[in-house]
Amino acid sequence: MTRYAMVIDLRTCVGCEGCVAACTMENHTPFWHNRFRTHIEEQVTGRYPNVGRQFVPRLCMHCEQPPCQDVCPTGATYTTKEGVVKVDQDRCIGCGYCIIACPYGARYPYERDYIKEAKATFGEDIAHQKPHSDKCDFCLHRVRQGMLPACVDTCPLQARIFGDLDDPNSEVAKLVSAGKAKPLRPELGTAPKVFYIGDPQSYVGKDQQ
Repeated sequence: MTRYAMVIDLRTCVGCEGCVAACTMENHTPFWHNRFRTHIEEQVTGRYPNVGRQFVPRLCMHCEQPPCQDVCPTGATYTTKEGVVKVDQDRCIGCGYCIIACPYGARYPYERDYIKEAKATFGEDIAHQKPHSDKCDFCLHRVRQGMLPACVDTCPLQARIFGDLDDPNSEVAKLVSAGKAKPLRPELGTAPKVFYIGDPQSYVGKDQQ
């Protein structure tokens, strides 16, 4: 089987937000309303006088036990054969249950007004044609064509690593199996497939609402 996953190296990320820009252009996210599929949190580390900061990229965790999927009344949220959690725009009724259920704050409502604005910004052929709940989908349309997700492809310092957890030769699988890359908030029991090298300080699952 294939289980796509991502490893983010917090030691390398400099918070340039190139990943955010690349995702916005690739997936036509409504940045003018501060809505993103991925974003960067800046966190303070250490104690005075030894204070520093680190940048924590955030996105959908593509959980193997996704609470967002459990609460969806129409089946609009589903998991693909590659383990990617996606949203079917045609089946989504915009109830917002999934947004509330996500403990990582990874979803936001793509409003009807956004569609008109998106067409004016990105052109008529946009990724969003109906109101729905939106989130990262690992750029599966790119991955199935042999490309990397836009955020991974654009990272200048290769802080994002993408691969197949079920392929023992992939860098992602090696980092996770060796315990070098770990999930956020494992106590939630969602079995996320986004892992971090480094320790995010005082992580809080803030949402975008």
